[in-house]
This record gives sequence, C-alpha cells and structure tokens, in this order.
Amino acid sequence: MSATKTILVTGGAGFIGYHVVNRLLKEGHKVVCLDSFHSGQHRNLQEFVKNPNFVLVQQDVIQPYLPTEYKFDQIYHLACPASPPHYQIDPIHTLKTNFMGSLNMLELAKRDGARVLLSSTSEVYGDPDKAHHPQEESYRGNVSCTGPRACYDEGKRVSETLFWDHWRMHKTNVCAVRLFNTYGPNMRSDDGRVVSNFICQALRGESLTVYGEGSQTRSFGYVSDTVEGIFRLMNCQDENFRGPVNLGNPTERTVKEFAEQIIAAVDPSLKIIHKDLPVDDPLQRKPNISLAKEKLGWEPVVTLEEGIRLTVEYFKKIVEEEKKAAM
Repeated sequence: MSATKTILVTGGAGFIGYHVVNRLLKEGHKVVCLDSFHSGQHRNLQEFVKNPNFVLVQQDVIQPYLPTEYKFDQIYHLACPASPPHYQIDPIHTLKTNFMGSLNMLELAKRDGARVLLSSTSEVYGDPDKAHHPQEESYRGNVSCTGPRACYDEGKRVSETLFWDHWRMHKTNVCAVRLFNTYGPNMRSDDGRVVSNFICQALRGESLTVYGEGSQTRSFGYVSDTVEGIFRLMNCQDENFRGPVNLGNPTERTVKEFAEQIIAAVDPSLKIIHKDLPVDDPLQRKPNISLAKEKLGWEPVVTLEEGIRLTVEYFKKIVEEEKKAAM
C-alpha cells in the first residue's frame, strides 16, 4: 500500500464523493470531507463518522478554506450539483461553486504543494456536432452560454480554465477528468438524471418518463469504473500528465433502449410515456477513451447489465424506506 496521505475531498457527501472517500479510507489515508450538503446526503457519510481517519467539515466550497491543522497531499475537487434539476435551482450558486470553489481549492493546493484533481464533465462538449462524435478531448464543444444548462456547462469550462491558468502561473499540480453519465449506488432518488429517474419510477410501479422520442444517446459508466479512472489520474506515475481526460463507457445507447432495459430488469409490464425534450438537451453523447487507455491503462470493465443490477438493488432499499416514511 502507498504511504498514508492527508487528503481533502470536496463534495464528499455526494454520489461520486462517497465512493472516493470510501476507497481512500479503506487504503488507510486521513480524509477530510468538505461539504455544504447543498446536494450531498448525510446518509452517505454515516458509515464513516466513527472512523478516526475521517473528518467532516460542513462548509460551502465557495468560502475560502485554508486550515492550519492540515497540510494536504492531494485534493479531489468534486463539489458541484451535477443533475439539471439540482444545478438549475440556483444557477448563480452553481456558477459560484465552479469558479470560486475551484479558485479556493487551487489556492489551497498551491499553499500545500498538493496535487489537485478537478471533476469536470462531458457537458463541456455541449451538444456535439456529428463531425465530433465520439467526443475526444481536443474538441472545443458546442455549448450555449445563455441557455438553462449554461450555469453547469460553462461553470465547468471556466473551472478547467482556472486550473490550467493556475498551473501556468503558479506551477500548481493540477489534473482533470471529464466524466460521462456515471451511475450506481448512493445516487439520490430525486437526482433527476435518467438512471435514477427510470429505476425509481420502475420500482414504484410508475410509467417511465422519456423526454422526446428517446432517440438521444448516452454512454452509461458504472461508478466503480469512474472512480478507478479518477484514482489512476491522481496517482499517475507521469505527474506531468494532467488531462483533461475522458472517463466514460464508449458503449452508446439510446435513452429509449435504456428505459426498455430497466423495464425488463424490474417489471416487464411497465410502460413508457413521452414528454417534451428539455432545452439544450444533448442529442449525442459518447466518449473517445483512447487517451485514458494510452496514458492511464484505463477502460471500463463493468457491463451495463451488471451495473443496472447493482443499482436496482441499492434503490430497492431506498424506495422501501421512502414508502415506510410516508405511512
């Protein structure tokens, strides 16, 4: 096992944050979780609170954080609502989380000499044109800067800009991943993204809501694969490799096909209903992962069928809890 480190995880109470914190603690590191619970869940941290290597700091990442009691070796900057219903509730706060939160973490990394990883997103590509499908890291995107998704899309783009400018100006040890449609246990049941929506609707015996005709495509990556890629970049032997690097599953599915797969896994009698497609919803989304393969030796290993099975098992417990609470 590698030497014990002191590590900060922003957004550690969130979906991916939980899995990052869990792995770090299992490896024996000291982990400080910084979270405002704006979209994170207290339930995700319950199993960690008695671990002497775990510290929770309840604070918004947009506030400066320069603790004197810790010197961090690594910073996983994951804080930001990632689903449209959550980041659109307060779009200005979402932008602040991306810009001010990233700047605060960069200043902390500069102070401590820490390697800092940005969790960016495939949303930086916007609604890709056909000439750039699948999306590779050199593609500069097709993003609306005035649409309802812009607070997240442009927020992550400016975060990447900040990271690279900080590296150029201050030699801060930065790196970044661009995540594609990650799913799995510890998502919120009201997350609002397609995986949790479909699974929870199915488990409640409801019709599955597909926006538009369902012909838009997504590439669904299971969370353990995503976290493995994140760790490989953070601990890359070539410290000069910074990314940004795509992490996602190159197997492309239409949303309608995915809905049909959830129905088959949960209850074949369920139906699909269609609603209008949201504004600026990308029509295609598929990663080119050649760079991740070359530089990190990474590619996804969990099949969609296995990932759905594990995620359905998790949400069965959550939906049962919600039913009991409603009685």
